[in-house]
Amino acid sequence: MNNLNLFEAISKRTCKIGVIGLGYVGITTAGVFANQGFTVFGCDLIQSIVKSVVSGNFICSESELAEMVNNAVKSGKLWATTDSSDLAKSCDVIVICVPTPLSREHKADLSFLQSACETVAHALTKEKLVIIESTVPPATIMKISAMLEGISGLSCGNDFWLSYCPERLTPSDSVRDFINNDRIIGGFDAQSTRLASHLFRQVIKGEVVLTDSLTAETAKLAENAFRDANIAFANELALICEQVGTDVKEVIKLTNTHPRVNIHAPGCGVGGACLPKDPYFLLAAAKQHTEHSVIRCSRRLNSFMESHTLSMILTALRLAKKDVDDSRISVLGLSYKKGTNDTRNAPSKFIIHELLRLGAQVNTYDPLSTESFDGKKCATPYEAIANTDCLVILTDHNEFASLDLERVKEIMNNPACIVDGRRLISPARANSIGIRYYGIGVRERSQPDDETL
Repeated sequence: MNNLNLFEAISKRTCKIGVIGLGYVGITTAGVFANQGFTVFGCDLIQSIVKSVVSGNFICSESELAEMVNNAVKSGKLWATTDSSDLAKSCDVIVICVPTPLSREHKADLSFLQSACETVAHALTKEKLVIIESTVPPATIMKISAMLEGISGLSCGNDFWLSYCPERLTPSDSVRDFINNDRIIGGFDAQSTRLASHLFRQVIKGEVVLTDSLTAETAKLAENAFRDANIAFANELALICEQVGTDVKEVIKLTNTHPRVNIHAPGCGVGGACLPKDPYFLLAAAKQHTEHSVIRCSRRLNSFMESHTLSMILTALRLAKKDVDDSRISVLGLSYKKGTNDTRNAPSKFIIHELLRLGAQVNTYDPLSTESFDGKKCATPYEAIANTDCLVILTDHNEFASLDLERVKEIMNNPACIVDGRRLISPARANSIGIRYYGIGVRERSQPDDETL
């Protein structure tokens, strides 16, 4: 199958697509292509994931994704295996979606990607298209091309093709994001770009934006570094508002009425797989760093918000004349954002572990996540809240915004305190019924002016 034949096979949807890595990016990629008539083989080293897919009973927090995957399996368009070598041999297009985590030294851990690429290289034959969706530091695709060539003995751009097509998915809405968002395609060469863009145009409605692989790698990281910096600005503004005595929510609401301003929401920390690591990937590519790096300072400030929220909890307990080592605390929200069960880099992990280390008892509740981070897992929010000294909200799940505050006050120990890390509760409403309210970006009304959070 030469370049022209692969192009035609993509058009007719007769080419076989292999997806290595069935995390939320990989399973979404596999499900969308299979749902659009392509024959797709998925691969993951975790047997339980493969079994859940091949059984036709795949379950996740996104009902649309689960339904799509199960329908594709039942129609015979989607299969799953733990054998990546066999997949690489049998498929015409190989999409790699493995994790690229951040090391303790804030460097990219590309071991999973390297392992997957080595497997593909040993099975690589002429006229295959390899696509990397995993987030990578700049110049990684050039290194991958050299690895593939060195092991296979083939020539990238002549014997096979290689492109970088970074994902832009939200874990809580991955299917619609995959289909509707614009997609950047950065090929090793013009033919690689042409084939990869043709493939994605078969299944997405968003615009396909073409560039080279190095620019695509840098742009992907710049997207998330900018978002991280925007959140950091909102968080710094929140810290200022706490000292000034105004409400950051109202300040941001008014500021965003300007047609060229869009400040994000502040909060108790930034989690997930992308924002905590991608800025470091971008920084690592620079040979020289300035002491006043906006990207690095933004990362530090957003990480600081976890400690700041913990300080607010300790302040709430102190002003209520309660000792942390003799307190019971309820934490609502374990996942890093609403609508998902994803707890990767969630602020809740640090905050709960620190409270436990300080001697507090911690009840936890999340409507989607089964994680507890060593706290006591409860079945309902009110079970978690009952007989506790402080209620802490760390995830902006819709369910928490509609809490019955009268019931909350009734079942909590007196005085009842709320530390709102996501600003879901009205401070005025909480204070009006006798709940002491502490929120990111707002001063607690009963606090003396010389007190700081």
